[in-house]
Amino acid sequence: MTICLDMMGGDFAPLEAVKGIRDYLTEADNPALLFLVGDEAQINPLLQQHQIPADKVKVIHAPQVIEYNESPTKALKEKQQSSIAVGFHLLATGKAGAFISAGNTGAMLVGAMYSIKPMEGVQRPTISTIIPKDNGKTGLLLDVGLNADCKPEHLNQFALLGSLYAKHILGIDNPRVALLNIGEEEGKGNLLAQGTYPLLKENDQINFTGNVEGRDVFLDKADVVVCDGFTGNVILKMAESIYEITHRKEIKHEYLDRFNFELYGGTPVLGIAKPVIIGHGISHAKAFVAMIHLAEKMIATDLMGKMKASFESK
Repeated sequence: MTICLDMMGGDFAPLEAVKGIRDYLTEADNPALLFLVGDEAQINPLLQQHQIPADKVKVIHAPQVIEYNESPTKALKEKQQSSIAVGFHLLATGKAGAFISAGNTGAMLVGAMYSIKPMEGVQRPTISTIIPKDNGKTGLLLDVGLNADCKPEHLNQFALLGSLYAKHILGIDNPRVALLNIGEEEGKGNLLAQGTYPLLKENDQINFTGNVEGRDVFLDKADVVVCDGFTGNVILKMAESIYEITHRKEIKHEYLDRFNFELYGGTPVLGIAKPVIIGHGISHAKAFVAMIHLAEKMIATDLMGKMKASFESK
């Protein structure tokens, strides 16, 4: 199993990525081979300093970096020796089984769409976020920002992609899928919600349980909640702010601790042909460890193959 990491992506690159690799290799019984893409002059001294075994990693030199303020499409075209462009090349050519980066999100999404490409039948790939439930369980919310404007058909596909992710990665058997709405009754909501409900109801590939409201998102009412990316991103950012405020005010509770994004690492792009995981720009070592574990699980379960098969059977 080979996993490629963009070592130059993130506010604390490449140091925190190296620390994460050290922690991952220390705890893993049978670790994946890690391809570390980036500037050798910066990476190699840190690998030696943190005593990373040379046989567990392979450094692939990429002299360029796509910065946060650059145009994603333009940068990928003009900086073909950037860590993100090289990482996507390794993934696209089959040399790596997954690609992880905490770098320029736009460049990661453009690369996922055009270097790896969506699965046949998928109209819009999507990104999700983990939802910590009040009873200790875990759920999934999607889309959370990739598709601000959606059609009912898109939400119907998100429901299937999210359901497969919840089953194979989160380990939830027959996950309950719900539509985020402003009321529980069928027929409620805006035109998107009203158009989506009957599609979800008729979709025999998912376990649709109806509408949920905003107050239900953190309760155990559903395992997968679908919405457009505009709404999902608002909820995601609000949840992040809850964690930041309680952390700043030193309000301690084990439930609030579960809102720390570093526990989950990053978000995979669902609906594309190969595993691509996008991390937060402020990712530290813990987040990189979580992203590597997520990549391992996506490869081991052949999640992308299962998603592809589900869309072929439709």
